[in-house]
Amino acid sequence: MLRLFLLFSLLFSFSAIAADNTKTLQRADRFLKSNNKSEIFRAYNDYKNLYLTAVINNDKRLRYRSLEGIVSSGKRLHIDVTRYDKELSRLRPKSKPLAKKSVKKHTEKKVTVSKRYMLRSVSWKDGRLILRLDKSLPSKQLNYFKLYDKKRKKYRYVFDMHDSQLDKNYKLHHANIQRITLAQFRPNTLRLVIEHNKELKIRFKLDRNALVINPGVKRPVEKTRPVKIVTPPVVHDRMMAKTIVLDPGHGGRDGGAVGYRKYREKMVVLQIGREVARLLKKEGHKVYMTRTDDTAVKLQKRTQFANLKKADIFISIHANAVPKRNAHKVSGIETYFLSNNTDSGSERAKRVAKMENSKDLKDVNFYGQTDFINILNREKIKRSERLAHDLQRNILATLKKSYKGVKDTGVREGPFWVLVGAQMPSVLIEVGFITHPTEAIRLGKSSYQKKMAEGIVQGIEQYFLKNP
Repeated sequence: MLRLFLLFSLLFSFSAIAADNTKTLQRADRFLKSNNKSEIFRAYNDYKNLYLTAVINNDKRLRYRSLEGIVSSGKRLHIDVTRYDKELSRLRPKSKPLAKKSVKKHTEKKVTVSKRYMLRSVSWKDGRLILRLDKSLPSKQLNYFKLYDKKRKKYRYVFDMHDSQLDKNYKLHHANIQRITLAQFRPNTLRLVIEHNKELKIRFKLDRNALVINPGVKRPVEKTRPVKIVTPPVVHDRMMAKTIVLDPGHGGRDGGAVGYRKYREKMVVLQIGREVARLLKKEGHKVYMTRTDDTAVKLQKRTQFANLKKADIFISIHANAVPKRNAHKVSGIETYFLSNNTDSGSERAKRVAKMENSKDLKDVNFYGQTDFINILNREKIKRSERLAHDLQRNILATLKKSYKGVKDTGVREGPFWVLVGAQMPSVLIEVGFITHPTEAIRLGKSSYQKKMAEGIVQGIEQYFLKNP
């Protein structure tokens, strides 16, 4: 029955998607011709979604066209599209070699290294927000665009300063503006977001080494308060409160992996999950757990529970394992987001997914599973990837302060059934290898579990700071 449902879903969805792809491509091409940065940004997002669709459906023509669009729009927005540019170069038809007599020698051009701009201060003066850098920022390095979130009924005014970095994190407040965030959006992009429930008449200018923004509202504001850059600022505000569902993997008869000295995955991840829940509740978030004791919960029930609670994010916590012969060699922490990527680079993901996916879906082969995953999860992949990176980065930073030899095995894509039904950004954290002697002993200690939980919470806070 499940096979027939999958086949029907695939046939129906693919025919609808094909028609939508043409319309989306036409819209993206139209936006790309605009001089409005907001429209160029929309074009970039459209091309990225089309690229994912093309990879999923093995549509070479759409893949080529979407890559062209990503590179063109990305360069206009000063986004690093090197990876896509290289892929586009590989796909371009190779031209016939020129005759020897017409071949000219070319001298190598010197590559100009982009300057780095460091934010030195943030202040309010006469109702204007002033961001001062260590040197003058060229106008081409600044992108400004306006977005409207229909679901939340919020206006967002976004300023991206490229090749720019924070010297510290800042909390920003204004009596008549609902929310202002300033964060390191990407390693080389500094992002300021002004969010309000009413449209603002924002004006701005670059004045030598300062970005001066007039938000178009009155009344004086509080002074900015710098905090240490290691821990992202936590805003204790009802507007910041989020609903989070934590999913300690396995449970009951499904014990998960059994590791060094008989450490059991189901118990370790439950203990970590409880600590994460405690810390998140302390920060004012609404937290639910798919299980709070040693109980078996079916995979589909876990995400159904998250959807029922209307969660903002879903995080599944697991521990990794390898055969005993390799146990002492393999360690590390990694975070997965849902994807169908079936290229050679995802073999590790397939192995981990096979271990974590439930046996009650054994009648659907791997490629059938990934096709089904694509239909249900096209829209939230990008946000899930951002969440995965924030979690991975903060877990490692927290643990490395107290423990030596903590290994980063990266953020990866994987076809995990536990993430399929979630209607919100969702990730799966492998907190370590329970089969590795050192890592297993650490995972069994409450002190290590608490540090792990702290890192997870900091990653969640950083994600919400950048994605309110």
